[in-house]
Amino acid sequence: MGSIPVASLLLGVGVLLLTGPSIQAGKILVFPVDGSHWVNMNLLIQNLHTKGHEVTVVRTATSWYVKESAPHYRSITVTLPQAIDIEEQDFFVTFLIKMLEIKREGGSVMAFMKFYWEMLTTLSNIHQQASLLVVEIFENKTLLKSIRDTQFDVVLLDPGLPVGVLVAHELKLPTVFNVRWITSGEGHFVVAPSPTSYVPTSGYAATDRMTFWERTKNFLFYFLNTCIDKLIVCPHYDRLVDRYFGPDVKFYHMLQGADIWLMRVDFVFEFPRPTMPNIAYIGGFQCKPSNPLSSELEEFVQSSGEHGFILMSLGTLVKGLPMEITSEIAAAFAQLPQKVIWRHAGEPPSNLGNNTLLMKWLPQNDLLGHPKIKAFVAHGGTNGVYETIYHAVPVIGIPLLFDQFENVLRLEARGAARVVDAAKLSRHSFLEALQDVLNNPSYRDNMRRLSSLHRDQPMHPLDAAVYWIEFVMRHKGAAHLRTESYKMPWYSYYSVDVICFLLTVVLVITAALAGSIRFLCLRLFRRRKSKQE
Repeated sequence: MGSIPVASLLLGVGVLLLTGPSIQAGKILVFPVDGSHWVNMNLLIQNLHTKGHEVTVVRTATSWYVKESAPHYRSITVTLPQAIDIEEQDFFVTFLIKMLEIKREGGSVMAFMKFYWEMLTTLSNIHQQASLLVVEIFENKTLLKSIRDTQFDVVLLDPGLPVGVLVAHELKLPTVFNVRWITSGEGHFVVAPSPTSYVPTSGYAATDRMTFWERTKNFLFYFLNTCIDKLIVCPHYDRLVDRYFGPDVKFYHMLQGADIWLMRVDFVFEFPRPTMPNIAYIGGFQCKPSNPLSSELEEFVQSSGEHGFILMSLGTLVKGLPMEITSEIAAAFAQLPQKVIWRHAGEPPSNLGNNTLLMKWLPQNDLLGHPKIKAFVAHGGTNGVYETIYHAVPVIGIPLLFDQFENVLRLEARGAARVVDAAKLSRHSFLEALQDVLNNPSYRDNMRRLSSLHRDQPMHPLDAAVYWIEFVMRHKGAAHLRTESYKMPWYSYYSVDVICFLLTVVLVITAALAGSIRFLCLRLFRRRKSKQE
């Protein structure tokens, strides 16, 4: 009698092994983007390694985040003629200081135009420098043969710098994008219908409920982004595609033809918009429960008593603000009963309060998950936004660069954040924003609601990301989920040719009817006239 359950159990396990999806280890080639983007990619690589996959990361010799050796991946290091600008540690600090100077000095048109031209020139240089990575790989026949002989199963890449797209095409491998941003801005605009009537475009901070003038600005920003992409960014890659693959292959078609888009977005945070079946949403995949703090940090936090503490961090790229802004922030913090933990790598402000602790590095996730935290002063980077949603901490946003303005606006629109303009920040305005978020319970209540929605998912976003990568590996791609509409000419995509044809038919029929009626009327008139005569 006892042998029957054992036999049944063994039979059931055998059936599962035979019928379940294959989880055999595969080989993954990764093209990351340095800086904060690497934080996301590295976490994904670690989990793929844990699953038994062999991961190889392509990096440049000047990379300052992507290390040459790590226990969870092996690397291919490519030496470029010159370092990519975003791999210089002071690049973003210099960029921020210039932008703040223009804003604080009144923002003259000439100064803005000069800065914008410098920004476009830098953008072109970044992609020109990155495109040389493809040249170095393709011209190094030994390296290319080694990569080909490894027989990778899939290419995982961040399309912010889409050099991996060309390598994947050369190797004839399926591609998976770990993406939010792409050459022309937000990734949805490349792969899914994105009506500018209610979908805010990249670079324009607006909600999905826009007035007429906001919709006009939104359309102009979309047109500007398209022009920048076509005239500034894509030519560097178009030349490479023409050089190595011929005129019949289009770079943008390669970019749009990714099998799966792992979109670092959750619609708890993102405004509703059209999507496609090959987009998997993994927003907040880096979020996790907090760990206990060190004894010294826990002692400082506990000393806050019933008032709790405030956390401030401006992310990994910007180490500090100009001293005049830092001093105003310090003066505001000094007037609060709360303790403050501030990630600050620059020169300490002279007016720092006794309640404020400066740290060059801090365990942000563990502090956000601490029960005594009251608010998070943040720049609005995507990683920090999702961590604060996960832990239900209201935000005082000081956006500084790029998408941060749009990110904090989304939180503000949902009543979970208060936004302060860094260029206009004073101790009084900053203190008023702090006290509003600390004393008005609606901010925390709204953030708790967002956190509850974000956590209520059938699968953790990180597990979903790993699943879809393995899905592509198992099935050698996911062409059945990918539309081929991107290959259509614009007049076919928007049915301009159909509309013109139908209008022509209507005009022909109308002209024929009008001609027939005119002919009949004239004939009838002539008959009456002949009878009268």
